[in-house]
Amino acid sequence: MREIIFDTETTGLDNRADRIIEIGGIELFNHFPTGNTIHIFINPGDQKVHPDALAVHGITDEFLKDKQPFGEVAEQILTFFGDAKWIAHNATFDMGFINAEFARIGLPPILPERVLDTLSMARRKHPMGPNSLDALCRRYGIDNSHRTKHGALLDSELLAEVYIEMIGGRQAALGLGMAGTSNHAARGDMAVEDDVVIAAVLERPRPLAPRLSQIEEQAHEVLVAKLGEKSVWAKYANLE
Repeated sequence: MREIIFDTETTGLDNRADRIIEIGGIELFNHFPTGNTIHIFINPGDQKVHPDALAVHGITDEFLKDKQPFGEVAEQILTFFGDAKWIAHNATFDMGFINAEFARIGLPPILPERVLDTLSMARRKHPMGPNSLDALCRRYGIDNSHRTKHGALLDSELLAEVYIEMIGGRQAALGLGMAGTSNHAARGDMAVEDDVVIAAVLERPRPLAPRLSQIEEQAHEVLVAKLGEKSVWAKYANLE
């Protein structure tokens, strides 16, 4: 299963007038990062960055001057996402901008069934909140100390870690599923054969000492004898 965790930065809050100026995304396969990313800064044309937005992400009009407009990078974005699910924190905001940009260049919108909102997930899982990305990083012990300002790729990387924790942590993807070898081969508890992840079985150097005393074992044998030859315990003893 392929998913893209993504984030956008914009010139402001109104997708009818404001524009996307940055998009970043992280590819997951079976809930593991593959190492494939997308990160594009976008020229918003005549739309200037609102001072409030600038305070959040720090992306200036001057910096965006030589960047490509959305129409010139739309195909690159669509190719990267492919048929994957679009996953964002407060996805209503991001998808509102994404679909507004697609509409401006005559492309169809991304349908709601292809979108997953991690903010909605977090609110169901942690109804007492808070559920901002920073709060979820604190809740799950994810280091976000380097996040001094919002950035689409950095926020996508953090959200990918949060998302994996919310769906059950790394163990959620340790089945015999197909996955890229580069992300699993480094794990000491796993082997990769023909792109199939196989959990390694480790043996103890010395067996654990018995936890039952001899007296307890004898008492158990007496109890089983009293249950009769047709008891489940008697049948089990005969199989040993």
